[in-house]
Amino acid sequence: MQKITDLPEWRALTTHHQQIAKHDMRDWFANDATRFAKMSLQVNEILLDYSKNRLTPETLTLLCKLAEASQLSQKIEAYFTGQAINTTEKRPVLHTALRNRSSEAVWVDGENIMPLIADNLEKMRQFTDAVRQETWLGCTGKPIRDVVNVGIGGSHLGPFSAVHALAEYTHPSIRCHFISNVDTAQIRDILQKVNPETTLFIVSSKTFTTIETLTNANTIKAWLQDHLANKGFEKHFAAVTTATEKAVQFGVPREQIFPMWNWVGGRYSIWSAIGLPLALAIGMDQFLEFLRGAHEMDQHFRHADVSENMPVILGLLGIWYINFFDAPTQAIIPYSHPLTHFRAYLQQADMESNGKRISQQGAPVEYATGPIIWGEPGCDSQHSFHQLLHQSNHLTPVDFILVGNQKNDLAHHQDVLIGSGLSQAQALLQGKSYQQALSELLDEGVKEDEAKQLAHHKVIPGNRPSNILFLQSLTPYNLGALIALYEHKIFVQGAIWDINSFDQWGVELGKQLLPKILADLKNPQNQTVYDASTQGLIHHYKKLRKPS
Repeated sequence: MQKITDLPEWRALTTHHQQIAKHDMRDWFANDATRFAKMSLQVNEILLDYSKNRLTPETLTLLCKLAEASQLSQKIEAYFTGQAINTTEKRPVLHTALRNRSSEAVWVDGENIMPLIADNLEKMRQFTDAVRQETWLGCTGKPIRDVVNVGIGGSHLGPFSAVHALAEYTHPSIRCHFISNVDTAQIRDILQKVNPETTLFIVSSKTFTTIETLTNANTIKAWLQDHLANKGFEKHFAAVTTATEKAVQFGVPREQIFPMWNWVGGRYSIWSAIGLPLALAIGMDQFLEFLRGAHEMDQHFRHADVSENMPVILGLLGIWYINFFDAPTQAIIPYSHPLTHFRAYLQQADMESNGKRISQQGAPVEYATGPIIWGEPGCDSQHSFHQLLHQSNHLTPVDFILVGNQKNDLAHHQDVLIGSGLSQAQALLQGKSYQQALSELLDEGVKEDEAKQLAHHKVIPGNRPSNILFLQSLTPYNLGALIALYEHKIFVQGAIWDINSFDQWGVELGKQLLPKILADLKNPQNQTVYDASTQGLIHHYKKLRKPS
């Protein structure tokens, strides 16, 4: 396959960037009153305004041509139809099938997997209904009041962020907790809050070998055995895994084990039984709404023309800034407290997917891939790092996520919240000129000589890009659609960069190295020869841990 940088479409974008890089969005808005109408798009209850970006209609046309030259449409179809697009692991990528609410069959190795998915959803319904209706009782006959998810990575971040986002929909008598860090402080903090007789632990591990998850699970198992004496702990565990027998050996009854499949990556697994904590929190009917929102975004992505395709446009904008403006980071700033943890979820989804340096053909790529995702919720963020967004020399594209109606909001609070987000986007666009700053200072009565000096410090360049994603409300349906939107944006970028967005060999290396280091930390005599730094730090740790 021809290198992307050799494509005439890439070269055309390079030339075009040179022509417009110094142009100012403020002029484009002044000269075109229809810019917002031309550069905004609504899919169901999500509006995307991308008019505050450093692009013209010609830019978008050229970006769409790059997508076509990269065979994006064909790759999208391969994605949805079960072809083994995870080439290094020889697997299809079918988290979209988990939320398929149509009657369309999806085939893997000659098997229609939709009945498997339907069976699992029904098993989830029976289990969640029993817990929520208090017919599922712990070993001492008491109903479940706390659900603790034990996982890490995709087995943690998906349900953790979604449960927080949909807190207004949760069952009034069930509290959800999450243990991911192997640090003793976290597990102690959670176990001090829960009653062993009324707590259900969900161990989520695709292989049931993840060392952090199993370390925590074994500590919990010992804690339950200690507190429940001989009453048994089986009613207090469920598991989500591909490795059923390992979960059975751990002590989870087979009927309380929910399947995963190799064609679902961990960071895309919230739609599977990894979403069990979310289903327990909001109920299966609302969980199915969550799936439906994602499915309808899937349909839009699969069938809409690239020029009117919301995930495609977001993906192309990212490539425009990363590869042509040399802007390596992307800020995600939701003006919504329930979306506090959404940025952390996107960090894994995006950076684990597209943080790659090798093409599908096995050759090093010659361009940047994968943005550095960062951010925090507004309004807090605008009183911390927005200073850098406005006045530093870094160009940082921003996605502002706004929610028009939040459950039980106070009108004045919501007005201030939305106004704050809109004002920050406008400030990034408009900035403040030297003359404006000088005039303001003079109007305030500052002496002219001092004003002329101080005005330089108050100049804000403006002409800085942002998107506004405006949700009608934060419902399970809209959260599902929002997550799917970003999943597909990630796919678009990986497809155009010609990388595999669905493996994570960098993550695997640390897992390979950990067992030897762990063994040597416990062994009085090191058995392995390391680099001088690692050797010295192992020795230092042993001294710290030596009894006084």
